[in-house]
This record gives sequence, structure tokens and C-alpha cells, in this order.
Amino acid sequence: MTQTAPSTEPDLRHTIVIVGGGSAGIAVAARLLRERPTLDIAIIDPATTHAYQPGWTLVGAGVMKLRDTLEQEGGVIPKGCKWLRAAVSTFQPDNNTLTLEDGRTVGYGRLIVCPGLQLDWDKIEGLSETLGRNGVCSNYSKDTVEYTWTCIQSLAGGTALFTQPPMPIKCAGAPQKIAYLASDHWRKQGTLNRTNVEFCLAGDALFGVAYFRPALQEAVDYYGINLHYKHNLIAVNGPERKATFAVTGPDGKVTKVVKEFDMLHVTPPQSAPDFVKKSPLADAAGWLDVNATTLQHAKYPAIFGIGDVMNTSNAKTMAAARAQTPLVAQNVLASLDGHPLTGQYDGYGACPLTVAYGKIVLAEFLYGGKPAPSFPYDQRKPSRFAWFLKTTVFPRVYWDMMLKGRDIEVPHHPEWSKS
Repeated sequence: MTQTAPSTEPDLRHTIVIVGGGSAGIAVAARLLRERPTLDIAIIDPATTHAYQPGWTLVGAGVMKLRDTLEQEGGVIPKGCKWLRAAVSTFQPDNNTLTLEDGRTVGYGRLIVCPGLQLDWDKIEGLSETLGRNGVCSNYSKDTVEYTWTCIQSLAGGTALFTQPPMPIKCAGAPQKIAYLASDHWRKQGTLNRTNVEFCLAGDALFGVAYFRPALQEAVDYYGINLHYKHNLIAVNGPERKATFAVTGPDGKVTKVVKEFDMLHVTPPQSAPDFVKKSPLADAAGWLDVNATTLQHAKYPAIFGIGDVMNTSNAKTMAAARAQTPLVAQNVLASLDGHPLTGQYDGYGACPLTVAYGKIVLAEFLYGGKPAPSFPYDQRKPSRFAWFLKTTVFPRVYWDMMLKGRDIEVPHHPEWSKS
């Protein structure tokens, strides 16, 4: 009796498989279906809640409610799209398949990888045990963002520490945004004069785009925030209210410095998800390896990237994912049709920097940190107009347009920054 060879056919097969149901994944799926409604698309994501994360700075500052930033994942999956509520385990790009953690295999014609970033809380000793209590908060988690506002409101003096880990992280301006808003709140309460506010960052520059640094330095000076460069948070003792930093001196030597605090806002270290890091799709640093312009994988032409997981040098922001969405959809369809890839990403990203309640420095820029404003005014100057965009317009654009695949492209004008 002859044995039948085991089947190599995947358990499931779809024309396009999208790994990640966050901002980028939902937006590109919706865009593809709007362009070609009959496409067979599957989204893989184990999450049941979808979050508008740009709103969490405002939640942590008491401006927005957490519930207004959350939606059921099933409620944002585009109609006509299959949702596989599962996690990816491994990729087999030579066979155009991937394997889920439950053992099922999924075949694809084209694969779009956009699982976002992984928050590495455990890389800071003691943080997980004390996060959400003992004055230790973070806007980077929906579970602790409301506690940030509790900490800000209850502090009536003492020491408030705000941290920023080594880059890259998502929304590189977020760690300092909350420092400004907290300081503005304490100023209004009359307690800022007895509060020592420290912003401790692992890098050596306040912001990656030099064009906007003077405006941010003005905010730092206005509130009397003490800046500490080359300070990387490595451990937290919540009950004793002590934070340990690895501090790199001018000579390159690293020493440990312990700071006492009454409030500690932590931005965790971040990296590509482990299942991407350990896969053939990653570069040496663990990021999804793509062409910086077409966002097609550097080695596997059936694979594309979008959003924070890629090794591109743009800022990892929702605005970047929004800019990437139409060109990735365009290039995936061209690839399926056997046509050249004409969609080109210029590195656009944006960071609305909340320097006060009601005032925002709207930083927009391309690859290389080249300023690229969308509006004809000096966007280095704090603006109420930009606050209106951040608090009112952008959330509606996100839920009603970007996630529905009917977003519009807002032109940016690098030449406006030269005036």
C-alpha cells in the first residue's frame, strides 16, 4: 500500500493578506476594496479593540475621553474583507505562505505587513510591576493613559519626570507633548513654581527635525523644564519612587543615576514585533526590509510594508501611514496586474506638538527632515488652528475617511518653509 504524500496546499488562501488590523492595515484594505471591490482580501489580527492612538496624548491631558478613541475591531474591518482573528507565528516567503499561532497556514498572492510596533515594557526593570500606580504612568497604553491625567491632577508640587527611550519610537514627539501639557496645567493651577519638571531623553536632540527645535526649546524654557540628554531609563522602583537612568557622559562612559520622583511618565522602548524580527522579512536590526520609495520588500516582490514596522527613516506616525496608504494600494494592484510600480513615498510624516492647551506646533516633514507644510503659515509658531485640527478635524478624518478608504491627499509644500 503506497502512502499519500502530505499536502503542501495551505489551509486558507487569499489574493491579498494583510498582517495587522491597526491604522495602516484597515486603511489600505479599505482603499484596495474601493479601487477594486471584488478583491479577495483577508486581515490577520488577534485584537478585539481598535484604537485611535494619536488621541491618547489628549486623554492623558484630560482633553479627550478614552472611550472616544476606541472602537470594536470588528466594527472597522471593511465590508467584503475576511477577518482572521489570530496571531502570526512565522513567514514562509519562498512559498508565499505564513503560519498562524494555531497552526493553520495561509497562502497569499500579495502580502502587506503592517503589525505596528511592539512596546518593550519589560526592558525597563520593575516597570511592569508598578505601571499604573505609585505615580508611574504612560500614554502609550490604553490601560494606563487615564492614570496619566490622574497623576497630573493630583500633583501639587515635587518632581515630575518624563522619559524618552532610544529611537525609533512611534510618534517621536509624544514623550514631550505630555510634558508641556502637564506643565501648562500646573501653571494654571499655580503649582508649577514648586514643581521640578525634568525631561530625560536617551538621545542628544530635542526633536529629530532641526527646523522645529527652536520653537520647542522656547516651550521648554517657558515652563522651566530641565532637559537631560543621554539619559536612558533602565529601572523603576515604584514603591520607593526612584527611577534609574543609564547616563552617557561626554567621554562615552556610562554611569547609573538614580532620580527620585513624585510622578513618572514613561515612554517604553519599542521595536518590531518578535514574529517579524525573527523572520526572513527582517533586516539586521529586525525591521521589515523594504524599498524606501515603493515600500515593496527588498527581497520578496510579493510582499509590501506600510506603517511603523518598516525600516524606512520617516517618522513613525499616523500621518505617515495615511500618506503611505494610497501608494501602497496603487503598487500592490500594479504588482498583481504585472505593471511597473509607480507609487512613490517621499517620507512624509507629521507630528502635532502640543506645547500648551490650545496651542500646537504642527511639524510636517519629508525624508531627511525636510519641512513640508500643508498650510501657508509659519508652522513653527504655536497655533490655535493646529489645535483645532488635532482635537476636532483629525479624529473625524481618521474614523470617517482614512479607515473607509475614501481619504483625500492634502498637498504639502516644502517651499512654504523657506519664507
